[in-house]
Amino acid sequence: MRPLILILLAGSLIACQRLENVGKVPGMTPVEDGDEFFAMNSAAMPDRLNRQPPAQEASLWSGTRGSLLGDRRAMGRGDILTVVIEIDDKAEISNTTDRSRSGSDKMGIPNLGGIPQRIDRHMPDGASMANAYETNSSSSYQGDGSVARKEKLTLRVAATVLDRLQSGVLRIQGSQEVRVNYEVRELLVSGFVRPEDISRQNEITYDKIAGARISYGGRGQITDVQQPRYGQQVADVLLPF
Repeated sequence: MRPLILILLAGSLIACQRLENVGKVPGMTPVEDGDEFFAMNSAAMPDRLNRQPPAQEASLWSGTRGSLLGDRRAMGRGDILTVVIEIDDKAEISNTTDRSRSGSDKMGIPNLGGIPQRIDRHMPDGASMANAYETNSSSSYQGDGSVARKEKLTLRVAATVLDRLQSGVLRIQGSQEVRVNYEVRELLVSGFVRPEDISRQNEITYDKIAGARISYGGRGQITDVQQPRYGQQVADVLLPF
């Protein structure tokens, strides 16, 4: 009885939380609470201290990031680069399995020093040790399976360099939220990139991100309607049929 009461109480609490969002637009995540803001707001330790004369710092040809020919690609903590996501995948898999097996066994003791005949006297009518047992078995299995999947996604998102590892690899993370009416679309991307893979336009494609984690979804009224109720989700987990 107690587990049932606990389940009902938990369901009531969840329902109360959902009732608080009735008639309200879904809230957006504050940018000040993420790792990106922390990386941009805190200065990284310099690799080396190399001061240039004032005249050389003011030159347009010094080669620094602020010069005319400087490299403006993301290189350190807090820098921003653009991640280009263009996914167009298609996969088709088809499998067919056919298996069959048959077997038969038969054993009898017609003559063994007269012992089978003596046993036959005490057995029911029609039974004989001449045919002790006989079995026949057969089995067959057929299975077909196919998978057809097609995904297409074209997005661009600005990501922030969270850290520069000792090997020079950059750890990046980016997020984007777009709210339209009562629905928020979320795009999250994170992973590790090599500085030499970043183009001169300060862009990198998703296939050059190691350990890429890309999430594109939403939350709001439309997503809430598309999701099954919590009771249905629990029933799907517990029911064996």
